[in-house]
Amino acid sequence: MLESCYKPLERCFGGGADDGLLWNVDLKPHSSGEYSIAVVQANSSLEDQAQVLTSPSATYVGVYDGHGGPEASRFITNHLFGYIQRFADEHGGLSKRVIEKAFNATETDFLNLVKDSWLDRPQLVSVGSCCLVGLISNGTLFVANLGDSRAVLGRQASGGRMVHSSSVVAERLSTDHNVGVEEVRKEIKALHPDDSHIVVLHRGVWRLKGIIQVSRSIGDVYLKKPEFNRNPLFQQYASPIPLKRAVMSAEPSILTHKLKPQDLFVIFASDGLWEQLSDEAVVEIVYKNPRNGIAKRLIRAAIEVAAKKREMRYDDIKKIEKGVRRHFHDDISVVVVYLDYSQGWPNSSGKFQDDITASPLDVFTFNSDNADFSP
Repeated sequence: MLESCYKPLERCFGGGADDGLLWNVDLKPHSSGEYSIAVVQANSSLEDQAQVLTSPSATYVGVYDGHGGPEASRFITNHLFGYIQRFADEHGGLSKRVIEKAFNATETDFLNLVKDSWLDRPQLVSVGSCCLVGLISNGTLFVANLGDSRAVLGRQASGGRMVHSSSVVAERLSTDHNVGVEEVRKEIKALHPDDSHIVVLHRGVWRLKGIIQVSRSIGDVYLKKPEFNRNPLFQQYASPIPLKRAVMSAEPSILTHKLKPQDLFVIFASDGLWEQLSDEAVVEIVYKNPRNGIAKRLIRAAIEVAAKKREMRYDDIKKIEKGVRRHFHDDISVVVVYLDYSQGWPNSSGKFQDDITASPLDVFTFNSDNADFSP
């Protein structure tokens, strides 16, 4: 695992692009290869956060897609990895149990923040974040997620199987917790058999209690703790429908994948990417293009699709300022992690130092002022 001296305020920033709302790092090394990271801002406040922590023997990737405000995604950036490291040290290594405990501790801390801040910041009851994490250690990839950010593996096809005339296969490694997925709706309805309006179809979109699409998150306290939903102090932020019990959870789906030589790369991205591009299309772009700047290339491809839907060009959307731009596409965070198997995957022995790359808290401000950011 990564060394426990992690300092969350240390950030290694990349550069802006010709788009003033796009930030990226073209290519950097990690324990098993190279990675590229990029973020584009559409909201008035950047609600996405992304980070990569590397050492010679382990790699951590986090993509946190906030909603209702940026506070939850920023909170996760500064807390989740520290808990994973702490519990891994206590339990003798990384495991599903360690990751579950870290997610639960982060959720508990955010709940306590909401309780402690309710007089000054009551709006925090309605702030939440999806949370997607990838951890590579000792030749094993752990993927944990809440919400509908997604991790997709690109692997070499076996037995001559072809996808879109290439030899790469897209394999989804995460579970979408979104009530737009029929299986998720069935799961939610089974958990709430006495509530005929637990999921509502509104203007062609399925929503939990008619409010939100994702069913799992960090935060969203007003949909997890009925006392916050009923408190008149929170009514302007709370659900219009009083709750008897929690309708969302912070229990992550966790997949363990033993890395193989045919595993080529993994794309971790917020749902802003997957709303525009299929798993297969994203894998094809990564497979067929140079590594340098690949995360930025994926974001541009997604924006081009969004522009085409409005009969516009990429350059037209590029000129739209943050806030207004949200009507055309979402904040998008992308991390592409290349897996370079040669003499075997590195083990976690030895002393090393961490390298941290994290997206800025606001891309527009970063590109305008080239300022350092801290939460």
